[in-house]
Amino acid sequence: MVQKISFFFIFSLVLFQAQAQFTLDRSDNREDRKAEKRRKINALIRQAEEGTLVYSKQTVFGFQARSNGYGLLYELGKMKTPLKSTVYRIELTEIKHPKENRFQNLSNPFLFISNPYIYGKVNNFYQLSVGVGQQRLIGQKGNKNGVSVSWNYNGGLIAGLLKPYYVQVEDPTGTNIKYIKYTPEDSILFLGPAILGAGGFWRGWNELKIKPGAFAKTSLRYDYGRFNEVVSALEIGCSIEYYPGGIPIMALQKEKPLFFQAYIALLFGRRK
Repeated sequence: MVQKISFFFIFSLVLFQAQAQFTLDRSDNREDRKAEKRRKINALIRQAEEGTLVYSKQTVFGFQARSNGYGLLYELGKMKTPLKSTVYRIELTEIKHPKENRFQNLSNPFLFISNPYIYGKVNNFYQLSVGVGQQRLIGQKGNKNGVSVSWNYNGGLIAGLLKPYYVQVEDPTGTNIKYIKYTPEDSILFLGPAILGAGGFWRGWNELKIKPGAFAKTSLRYDYGRFNEVVSALEIGCSIEYYPGGIPIMALQKEKPLFFQAYIALLFGRRK
């Protein structure tokens, strides 16, 4: 009986010591994690004061003016090292032909409700592009009020969207008004003097045609935001796009497969 009590006592003592040691180790690990977290926070604060951009993820929106059109963009960046980030980018843009000119038919009896038209325009040409690339930091801010400079480059695929361009014309067989797009049958009427105005932005969306392509882009980004968690930047760059077979934008003009454009973009967003 005494041996059983002694064994139970010793077993309980060992179990208590093990539990106490486990609790102590757990407490030490918790304190170590807290200390490590404090060190990271202090490092981030020190880097922010020194003007260093540090983040795990950034989201950016922007507007861009291009040498041949305009566009919108969305970008998701994930930092890999303090000097390099992986960037995923989506853009919606429009390319305009250099020979596009707007006219107004002053003899149109419906002048006040008609739209100016682009003579000879066959299609509106929009682009939805999806790309991936990198952002490399080449110049730190130096302080909170400084400007950081980074080099961006990316490439990917494009869905080119061709929307027929409609014009409003007088029906030569009567006094009615009709809307036509460019076809071989209506080419004389489409390019003739009977145009009253444009057919309107919403006409032709149900006739979209997709032209696949590819692009490459490079740029310099100047981030002048005072706070690291806020993106305020100006981006200047250029891109090249290729569409096999060419793109018909204007009548009686050669269909180009290659488009080169310079652009400037105003960016804003947040970092985490």
